[in-house]
Amino acid sequence: MAQAAEGGLIYGMVARGTVVVAEHTSYTGNFRDIAVQCLHRLPAGNNRFTYTCDNHTFNFLVTDGYAYCVVATESAGRQIPMAFLEMIKEDFNKRYAGGKAATATANSLSRDFGPRLRDQMQYCTDHPEEVSRLSKVKAQVDQVKGIMMENIDKVIDRGEQIDGLVTRTEQLHDQAADFRQQGARVRRKMWYQNMKMKLIVLGIVVALILIIILSVCHGICK
Repeated sequence: MAQAAEGGLIYGMVARGTVVVAEHTSYTGNFRDIAVQCLHRLPAGNNRFTYTCDNHTFNFLVTDGYAYCVVATESAGRQIPMAFLEMIKEDFNKRYAGGKAATATANSLSRDFGPRLRDQMQYCTDHPEEVSRLSKVKAQVDQVKGIMMENIDKVIDRGEQIDGLVTRTEQLHDQAADFRQQGARVRRKMWYQNMKMKLIVLGIVVALILIIILSVCHGICK
């Protein structure tokens, strides 16, 4: 494929979609051509991918529409290249957070960001143990962060369940209050009807008594 150092990182690039905006290599070869071919075949979505070709690995970190790539010899393993990609992603986002990368044309950032790719590749190649150790620490931190976020989501979910229970309790309370009010209205209506019937019966009784009294008085007068 090309001339390259043993156990090192060979070619690095950053692409927006399929447009390579920054790249660097200190070696001759067709690394870029193969990397671009891989770039066009990457599945959609944020993820990590590694392709192997002629004793070299083509490692990709895809996130938020950008693809970070490094070509390494197989002897470099996978941890060092991925650690490099994480470093480059952070550096790139910090440097171009203002949006310059969003409108960058092909290779327009190579002069500015290429030296950073070169320095980071050299550092990872020269200090593999330190990079590996930092990568493990970061992985542990990410794991703890993931567990914490999961626990927070569970707490929020329980909170939503509690809120739902409170809402249902309030609804039942309101329904009970409505039922009591309706019951009171029914009781008042029944009481009025009962009193009306009593008054009617009482009026009839009084009328009968008056009729009887008047009849008796009329008989006596005769």
